[in-house]
Amino acid sequence: MTTKLRVMIADDERPARSFLAALLRSFEDVEIVGEATNGSEAVEIIEREKPDLALLDLQMPELDGLSVVRLLRKEATPLVAFVTAYDEYAVRAFDLNAVDYLLKPVDSVRLRETLNRAQERLDQADFRSDEVSHLRAAADDYDAATKPDYIERIPVRERSEIILLSVGSIASIIADGELLHITTAADERYSINYRLKELETRLDPAKFTRLSRGAIVNIEMISRVSPMPGGTFVITLKNGQKLQASRLQSRVLREGLLRI
Repeated sequence: MTTKLRVMIADDERPARSFLAALLRSFEDVEIVGEATNGSEAVEIIEREKPDLALLDLQMPELDGLSVVRLLRKEATPLVAFVTAYDEYAVRAFDLNAVDYLLKPVDSVRLRETLNRAQERLDQADFRSDEVSHLRAAADDYDAATKPDYIERIPVRERSEIILLSVGSIASIIADGELLHITTAADERYSINYRLKELETRLDPAKFTRLSRGAIVNIEMISRVSPMPGGTFVITLKNGQKLQASRLQSRVLREGLLRI
């Protein structure tokens, strides 16, 4: 009996995740070992279950598919196929670097091709080293091709006036339902009706970083990082704010900002 291909799925949209899972269950040689609703869960499931193949949605809250790949340790990185709505940059980057991708809505025949390709790579003696290098090259190409023009000001309302708030003056952005609460370096506070996930894509990631699913901070405003039990951090900003970083984002900080 042929060993089943162990697959995990990560997609923050339930209908898309359920549809993909149903397609996978139609193949007798596939076993689903986990379903993640976001990038954080994806990292946890991959490192715990060690799947052969991870199907990662390219756009997910807190950690997208590319960020998941960057966080995984080399020895824990499975074969990866990115699932995305049509995106010419993704297709070009993944084609160029031999990383597979699936376009939404996923087609059963195309998915079968991906599974066959994954099985072929697993049969290669040193697939992991090549796969990791291909994944990282694809991620870099995609980032370079899709780098947007980042905003420099955010319009906020103060009584009857509209203020153009400089992005550089922002210390933190905290999500609260459908509202975002913005606090500046001078401890001024404003609220806007906007989704954190959408605003994050318009902020320069070299200047702003996630602390958790509901919080983004200006890196220049961080004054102190205090380790806590369990491997998390409490972040103190220059305006006196103290914010808790999630376990996964603490790991991002440790491996990125806290290294010389």
